[in-house]
Amino acid sequence: MRRTARWLPVVSAVSAPKVNSERARADKVFDRMVRKAERQSESDASVATEFIDSYRFLFGEVAKQETLSVIGWQGYIDDLTRRMANHLRVERLIAENPEIAEQPIDRPVVVVGLPRTATTLAHKVLIEPAGNRAPLMWELMNTHRGDIDEKLRNKLIKDAQTMASLASKASPVWDLIHPMNALQPEECIFALPHGYGFYTRAAMPGYRKFIDERDYTDDYGHLKRVLQVLQWNRPQKRWVLKCPFHLFNLDVLLKVFSDATIVWMHRDPSTVMGSWCSLVETGRALHHRKYDPEKIGPEWLEILSGGVNAAREVRSTASRERFIDVPYHSLTADPYGFLPKLFDRLDMPWTESEETNLDKVLARPGMRRSHEYHLSRYGIELDDVEAAFGDYGRLGF
Repeated sequence: MRRTARWLPVVSAVSAPKVNSERARADKVFDRMVRKAERQSESDASVATEFIDSYRFLFGEVAKQETLSVIGWQGYIDDLTRRMANHLRVERLIAENPEIAEQPIDRPVVVVGLPRTATTLAHKVLIEPAGNRAPLMWELMNTHRGDIDEKLRNKLIKDAQTMASLASKASPVWDLIHPMNALQPEECIFALPHGYGFYTRAAMPGYRKFIDERDYTDDYGHLKRVLQVLQWNRPQKRWVLKCPFHLFNLDVLLKVFSDATIVWMHRDPSTVMGSWCSLVETGRALHHRKYDPEKIGPEWLEILSGGVNAAREVRSTASRERFIDVPYHSLTADPYGFLPKLFDRLDMPWTESEETNLDKVLARPGMRRSHEYHLSRYGIELDDVEAAFGDYGRLGF
């Protein structure tokens, strides 16, 4: 399977000297990124010095990657600049309109689970009721009030779509793995300042230590402020959120969103690991001139099993009513029978509209994947997965 466009290796080889030159002066490059973020947000970086400093650290870890392709290097520059601009813009909007911070985020539904466990299917169906709402990709990346000028709105959407289209142009398989569209609902990862999303692109030991030890209270506080800005002066609806990496920080999520309901998707980890490692390999192929796929498996086996164990520990002390379990095979084998029961648990109506939407969701390419991937390519075997996840795969969810 070809993971990158044929032109990418050539462009990366030609651009390597330029990338290496910029990596050597990463602090100056980052200073330019901050100034651009200030212009785009019409704000000053001094209002979020700790946040900006954390990104300077992350960018320094990125700069240590000797094999970064031009797509990888520029991708990090664009992504971090956009995230800084968005963070500063959200802070400015709330400073100008303090009442935004009083907006209630009532009873959000949060879809979690290991990657590749049908979280996308569940998310797309749960957002269908008229009283529900999911943040769109452009809203998470370029957050602004709902009553902004249409010209500005279109500009922000176009900016988000440019980023979304880049992966598709550079990888012929990306749209099959994780299609992205600025006007479609997306994962909270685009609004969370830190986490393992950045790590999928490059193995950065220093950054991994940073995120493993991080207190994520401010990160989830920012996510809440993003939702409050998006909700401001608009009809209040029930937010339906999604991100596999919420598993790593369920304690903070349940603290910040005190009445959230967690919809936990479950699937055999041995099936999940092969598919996830393949996705990570595609990300590494885009971001690096060379990489070793056999290092991906042990690394992510440790990360994902650790995330599940942390989430199970949080769950053991939380109220039962906060969690709803969704077994992968129950959902995919009989979605028309299973989903009305899930909706009932969430106090949501299951109507003809929801059933019609389910028809459309299931008909979309990629919603039913027909192939898996060999664990051995990624340096792990079935026994390794079973040992790492312990009894999780045998709990019978």
